[in-house]
Formats: sequence, C-alpha cells, structure tokens
Amino acid sequence: MHILRINSMFGTVELAEENDALIRVSLRSGESPELDAIPCRKAPSPLLEEAEQQLNEYFCHLRTEFDLPLAPQGTPFQKAVWAQLEQIPYGETRTYGQIAAALGKPHAARAVGAACRSNPLWLILPCHRVVGAHGALTGYAYGTDMKQALLEWEQE
Repeated sequence: MHILRINSMFGTVELAEENDALIRVSLRSGESPELDAIPCRKAPSPLLEEAEQQLNEYFCHLRTEFDLPLAPQGTPFQKAVWAQLEQIPYGETRTYGQIAAALGKPHAARAVGAACRSNPLWLILPCHRVVGAHGALTGYAYGTDMKQALLEWEQE
C-alpha cells in the first residue's frame, strides 16, 4: 500500500493506493488546513501523483469529475450506493430517497445514508452531494458544516 498526504483548503487529505487503484481518500480528522505551498516532492506512485493532480484541479475549479481507478472496499450494497454517487453531476444534489429508488430499494434511504457515511473515497465518490428530503443537510462523515462548504464550493 502507498499513502500520500496533501494539504488542501479543506484540511489534510490522505490518499491510499493498493494494487494500482485508490482504496481511500479521507480528511485527517483534527488537523487544520495549511494553506502554504506544498513543498516539491515525488509522490510514492504514479497513481497517487495523478490523484493529487486531479484533486488540485478540483480545488481550483478546473475539474468537475475524477478519472481514476478505484477499488473501494465494502459490501455489495455499499458498492452499489457508491456507484450511484459517481452519477451525481458536479454542483447538483440527490436525496437519500432518490438513491434508494435508483437502486430499486425505495425504502432503503437510511441504509443509503449509512453507506454514504462509510464512503472511503471522500470527494472522489461525492457523498456530500446527497441530501435529506427537501434538500436538508443531514448527516455527513465530516460534519454538516463541511458538507455545506463543499456544496457551496461547487456553486462558485
């Protein structure tokens, strides 16, 4: 496994790669963002270097979707939810109920929420774009303030 940590306006992001695919992109909790330039250095793998580049493009409003090999680890239901997240366009939202309905399980909105909370690929699989009924900002692994900030970021 290769790991790379990068600074972003949202905090320190940790990327993990295994077998030539991303398995984790997460914010390191308890660490505040360092907005100074990141010193030049070589990423531990070409994939992590590309992932860093694509994240930086996202943070500069130059990228609206990611093109990286992914291998999130989870249950079949979680993977089905995460596949739905990839279909939500930049700057748009879907409700937990809409995701559940798209999976053919219209009463599984809470299970969709649980799958979103366990999403191992922050931003890459955009669970921040999933909202409660009527657009309510309910639940988010990094807090609803972060969810709001990301949704506003995508509207700029």
